[in-house]
Amino acid sequence: MTLVCKDCKEFPPNLVEEFSSGDMVCGSCGLVLGDRIVDTRSEWRTFSNDDQGNDDPSRVGDGANPLLNGSQLQTTIAFGDGNARSRDLLRAQGKSANDKATKGLLAAYKEIGAHCDAVNIPKNVSDTAKHLFKLVDDAKAFKGKSQEAIIAGCIFIACRQCGVPRTFREIYALTKVSKKDIGRTFKALEKFFAQDSAGKVAMANAAGGKLGKSNFPFVLFIDMLLQGNVQPTDAYQTTTSTNAKDLCLRYCSQLGLKSQQFVKVSQGLADKMSTVGDLAGRSPLSVAAACIYMASYLLGKGKSPKEISQVAGVSDGTIRTAYKYLYQERDRLIEPEWIADGKGKMDNLPVG
Repeated sequence: MTLVCKDCKEFPPNLVEEFSSGDMVCGSCGLVLGDRIVDTRSEWRTFSNDDQGNDDPSRVGDGANPLLNGSQLQTTIAFGDGNARSRDLLRAQGKSANDKATKGLLAAYKEIGAHCDAVNIPKNVSDTAKHLFKLVDDAKAFKGKSQEAIIAGCIFIACRQCGVPRTFREIYALTKVSKKDIGRTFKALEKFFAQDSAGKVAMANAAGGKLGKSNFPFVLFIDMLLQGNVQPTDAYQTTTSTNAKDLCLRYCSQLGLKSQQFVKVSQGLADKMSTVGDLAGRSPLSVAAACIYMASYLLGKGKSPKEISQVAGVSDGTIRTAYKYLYQERDRLIEPEWIADGKGKMDNLPVG
């Protein structure tokens, strides 16, 4: 639709916006065609060298962070030119109780982010771990527990929830919290999150919300709860133990076996582990390492047990022992399509 002056009927119309009076005026005859025009232009002109003294005139701040408490509209006192008065004001503000709570959360988030970045864990895992930590902090449920142990537990659970599981040994190497403490904290956190989400689901149902049995990830559930949306999409699902198939993809990548065929064969072997009775109950690390060892030789790019042990964190003797049971069942475990068209050969497999 085009606004045209009804007296002049010029096309294209000669219209002038008078922001000082809020009117839309015909530039030819002066007829007022509209009033209360909103000025959509910026309030100030900002040039690249205008912000030298920290005096940016913009009145718009960052969006609210759901991971922090309060309205986040508090004033922060700058250090300024470093004189005694500005220093005293900064100290006085730093001693306020509300600021302390926010500072504690920010310190924990910084630590979680640093741990995740150190081992290239995806950002969605880091965000999930922060959400989990905030739920714990808001409930004040683990006051006597070490914050390091809670952070380690949150990272461990977030990795499982996002489909990139890590072992207790890897989290120990990352956070320096003992495997025993991580295990205890992990169990306590699982119980707490399950009870917490069940309580919120009951509240939502009581308020008229309906709990759908959807497959949305737990991250979305936390997101909705933090934003005040009492319509949960799914309750907290207790995580299952790490299986060998989940580890094969990462170990293959670290060993340089990035071809899709290597991942497919190693994961296929890991899927069939339950049919090998002698390997029942073995660590998923050992099983994943043995499957990669077999797949690498089957497809003509053999990796020694020593190379695989450095990535998987198990001894080469353990890999050889697990491989012996795989070798005995090789005819049943190896699918014909894996070695069809010269992709691989059974003769390449070492005897032991």
